[in-house]
Amino acid sequence: MRGLAAKAILVTGSSAGIGYAMAQRLIAEGAKVMIHGRDAGEVESACRMLGGGCAGTTGDLIEPATAQMIVDATVQAFGRIDGLVNNAGIYPRGVIGETTAAFFDHIFAINTRAPLLCAEAAIRAFRLQKSGGSIVTVGSLNAWCGQSNLTVYSMSKGALMTMTRNLANTLGPERIFVNQLNVGWTFTANEDATQQSEGKKPGWETQVPVEFAPTGRIMQPEEVAAHTAFWLSEDSQPVNGQIYEVEQFPVIGRGRATD
Repeated sequence: MRGLAAKAILVTGSSAGIGYAMAQRLIAEGAKVMIHGRDAGEVESACRMLGGGCAGTTGDLIEPATAQMIVDATVQAFGRIDGLVNNAGIYPRGVIGETTAAFFDHIFAINTRAPLLCAEAAIRAFRLQKSGGSIVTVGSLNAWCGQSNLTVYSMSKGALMTMTRNLANTLGPERIFVNQLNVGWTFTANEDATQQSEGKKPGWETQVPVEFAPTGRIMQPEEVAAHTAFWLSEDSQPVNGQIYEVEQFPVIGRGRATD
């Protein structure tokens, strides 16, 4: 076991998708996990499927007060909090030249402001416990540049890289570790629905051109979850403030695949 036994960890956006796979992996490694989502029914269903080792809480991260509320719920359920995974996020498409202030503010409120507020709430709890803690934030490869129809989303994830390095630089002496996973293309129900709405046929995720996925398929949530468990565990220490690329190919200096 990698130092996760009996650790109490909050995973935002964990009632489905990548967050659910993260919770499943963390529980398998002995952690206690707070499942979070907006829909009470989905959270209850996730907790039932996961069995023991978890509790559930709801709250919309568009509301600033939700961050403190879900951290408090974790402490109340488990007596403490040892780790936070900032996983919740949205990725609506947008057309360059048509960005509205409301569209921008909505994405940044959920993808950028909420992770900071959750981190600060967790940090306050870590300090009260005087035992350090770990924060893993889920970013995206789009943070480095991004697709033309994901400009605001890409900006919101880019800001998280600065947040991660800034918090790690400040909090390292307190043994609070803050790292980020820049996740590549991963299969979820939402991504499947998005791709099919844009014209792809069912099963597209296993027939991906090699320039996008050298293995011919995109990643599965369980594969991302394995990396999350490592960065929350003592095995990753004392490394801090890192942006870790969870992708199938090198991000820097990569040439396009050829026939």
